[in-house]
Amino acid sequence: MDAWLPTIMPAPRSAVEQTKLDMTVARRRGSVDVGSLRSLMYGGRDAWEAHARIVRVMQADPAFNKSRRLYMTRTERYERALAMTRRIYELKDQEGWSDEETKLATRLVDENIPMTLHDLAFEPVFFAQASPSLISRYGPLIQHRGILGCYLQTELAHGTNVPALETTATYIPETQEFDIHSPTLTSSKWWIGALGKTATHGVLQARLILPGGKDHGPHLFFLQLRSLEDHKPLPGISIGDIGPKAMAGYASTDNGYARFEHVRIPRDNMLSKFAGVTPEGEYIKPPHAKMSYGGMMYIRAHFISSCGWVMAKAATVSIRYSTVRRQGNPDAVGLEQQVVSYPSVQHRLLPILARAYVFILLGRRLLTIFADTTTRLASGDTSTLADMHALTSALKSLATRHAVRDLEDARRAMGGHGYSAYAGLGRVYAEQLPLVSAEGDNYVLDKQVVRAALKAFERRDNGDRSVSAEYLRVVAGAKTPQMTPASWESFEALVLLLQWRAAKVVEDRAKRGDLDKDASADQRVATAVAEAIVAAQLGAIGSALQLKPREREIMRDLLRLYLLITTEAALVDLMSFGLVSAAAARELRTAIAKLFQPLLVEAIGLTDAFGFTDWELDSALGVYDGNVYEALWQKVQTEPLNQTEVTQAYKEHIRPLLERGRGLAVRSKL
Repeated sequence: MDAWLPTIMPAPRSAVEQTKLDMTVARRRGSVDVGSLRSLMYGGRDAWEAHARIVRVMQADPAFNKSRRLYMTRTERYERALAMTRRIYELKDQEGWSDEETKLATRLVDENIPMTLHDLAFEPVFFAQASPSLISRYGPLIQHRGILGCYLQTELAHGTNVPALETTATYIPETQEFDIHSPTLTSSKWWIGALGKTATHGVLQARLILPGGKDHGPHLFFLQLRSLEDHKPLPGISIGDIGPKAMAGYASTDNGYARFEHVRIPRDNMLSKFAGVTPEGEYIKPPHAKMSYGGMMYIRAHFISSCGWVMAKAATVSIRYSTVRRQGNPDAVGLEQQVVSYPSVQHRLLPILARAYVFILLGRRLLTIFADTTTRLASGDTSTLADMHALTSALKSLATRHAVRDLEDARRAMGGHGYSAYAGLGRVYAEQLPLVSAEGDNYVLDKQVVRAALKAFERRDNGDRSVSAEYLRVVAGAKTPQMTPASWESFEALVLLLQWRAAKVVEDRAKRGDLDKDASADQRVATAVAEAIVAAQLGAIGSALQLKPREREIMRDLLRLYLLITTEAALVDLMSFGLVSAAAARELRTAIAKLFQPLLVEAIGLTDAFGFTDWELDSALGVYDGNVYEALWQKVQTEPLNQTEVTQAYKEHIRPLLERGRGLAVRSKL
């Protein structure tokens, strides 16, 4: 048995008692200050206390009870989402919540609901890009939810390729209106969250057509979709829900379609803070051609930390369960091994824990960078827009890929019980899965990352200060690293190595060009660039940690584990370019295994620092006290099939089947 594991004498009488004891012992063995790390993860003690206060209110309110969720139809899930949304705004008034606290409450509803897109896409895009006059007219209604919005971009045949969108907005000077039209079936807006049955208004991406037929490409427009009197679609607009999604994901959200048959909206309804049309039909150019992409970048920036919190849930549930689940040959006192003691389990779960911390902290840092870009754009400064596009594209692709893989790896690490819906991770996986395609398919975003990287490589000697190309500046003129056993202990050496790798793959891609590249080249380059960006940001994050010595040491170990695991996955590139020898690669894996033991002792405390209540996790296998078997038993008793001893289908189906079989059996003996 490993040195960190407790030896309990004598063995408890039951497995139920043992699970609670194992969790208690694991929690006591840790040395980190959970409260200190929790404040770090939430951005300060005040932010954590606000979160905890809202959780206490919501988990005690019947509107947010989750006990029947698994057994609801899709329609019931949608109606429940609306009931929860209404209750949140009632609580806002009763509890005196601020707008930010109300948005936090919406995020605490651990499923995608129609209001999510109002908060994440519709409202911020409107306020960032609408004219002052339009904001004056509609801003208060949007802020107070007097109208409910959605963001209409994706079409039936076009998603990431925004320039190819087919919906048109043709300007008519005589009436100073735009004619919104869906010219083809494939131009139907599709996948739009909250559009199917909920939204009253929307921000629409449509190609701007000016007199003479000049096509100025996609621009943003504000339009009403439904009557505020009876909620019926306005004339000329056909709206509906696109139906159930894979694995019953997003069941609470009415992702919808819309078609427009020459719908007229006023000229002022164009979001014209940066680009516009004069009454006569002359085009007013924006300071940058892709100003309207700000909404997508905003959503992508938010994906990073949200993916981190998804990984945190996966790590918490699976590490807790693996700590109390015993399986294998009994030891001297008759106890089977804790599953988490197996190296193969540690190699699956501890990297997920590390990535959770990394992407939560990285996401917060990225939002700070995005806020700076937004401030600049408000004054017409577009100097950081291209860099922000490269950053959000690279990190969105990386974070969503990891989140989906980590959820499935964490579920599998829990064995057979992990397949139960009561484990909680299957539902989260179904909700997370579409993010690899939403707001830019990851493979398409990889191409955009490569395009930006090649441009940065071309101008590397011109003083480019972009964050997304920092790796090129760091390695310029420096000697290639010589990795030794001691190098794997060095945070700074690992950061530099990943930056060298990115520089080398980008240089190689530039030399080969488009005609001499293999099918996966762009994905490898984009991954290398993204991981170099993360490494550089972790260097800054690690240096800025305001923690006591022990917590700072553990956090540095977590961040270093992320860098080591990332480096291990990059060995093909690193060895191909002569950055790591075969001997050094073996030493790398030894360094990873060596780091597992100190982190394993702290694993329960590190998951506790995420601050999840049992209500937030909604997992029988991730309960705080470790009493997983009783929790699973109690969950099973809520199954509708278990509410009667004899199923209602017995008379109609089972009894006739049995009678037929018995009759045939009797006749066969004659």
